[in-house]
Amino acid sequence: MFYINQNKTLTQLENLVHENMQYMPKSFMKEQEKALELFQKRVFLEEIIEETIKFNRSLNWDNKGDKGLKITTTAEELISVFKLRSDIYTKINYQDEFPDTIEGLNFDSYDKYSAVIYYESHSKMIGTTRVIFDLQSKLPSEDKYSFDNLRTKYKNIAEVSRLVVKHEKKGLNLAFKHLMKGLYLVFNQNKLDMTFSGMKKEHYKFYSKLGGTSIIKELSAYGEVHVPCIIMSWDLSKTSKFFARSFLK
Repeated sequence: MFYINQNKTLTQLENLVHENMQYMPKSFMKEQEKALELFQKRVFLEEIIEETIKFNRSLNWDNKGDKGLKITTTAEELISVFKLRSDIYTKINYQDEFPDTIEGLNFDSYDKYSAVIYYESHSKMIGTTRVIFDLQSKLPSEDKYSFDNLRTKYKNIAEVSRLVVKHEKKGLNLAFKHLMKGLYLVFNQNKLDMTFSGMKKEHYKFYSKLGGTSIIKELSAYGEVHVPCIIMSWDLSKTSKFFARSFLK
């Protein structure tokens, strides 16, 4: 992939557009503004791709012979992940809470510090999730509940998010099953102490069977998801026999 000299090129383009806008009709100015915005987003996308690949390649990752379960290490894989997120969030009407940065591509700055994993079957990506390491000022769910007190209790925390799968009609979803294994591997191979995630309250009944889970905060809504939700903690070093039987075999 061609990487733009981001700061220099963007600054030059911004200056050029602003210098010429005063001489142009309003309709043309709007088009120029749209072009500049798209260029800025393209620069941001390339930054995300570059930093995410670098971070993922630095992680410990052994998929234990699970050929379909992978961590993203190429631009092509990441673009496919971003497309899958967008497709599924559009279908389930979650775009208000998790909007695309570029139409058809769902990504944000948290990807740069995330283990982005996915599962493919018959060479088709059918599910993905990410584990965001606590390397920025805050984790995503902290606009709903602060983790500051938890950082004093746990040395290395992370947030699980952007879990999307293509649904199957019967049985335990194949992609979901393998992604749960992927979360377990990332947690245990990279010395994490605790993970957190936001979800609908109704889903906790299932997660409570996995072992090591606890509700740390109940919410009347999660951003634009206007149903009872929770923030869940999950220590994947304390998974249950049910988890081992269902997800690790």
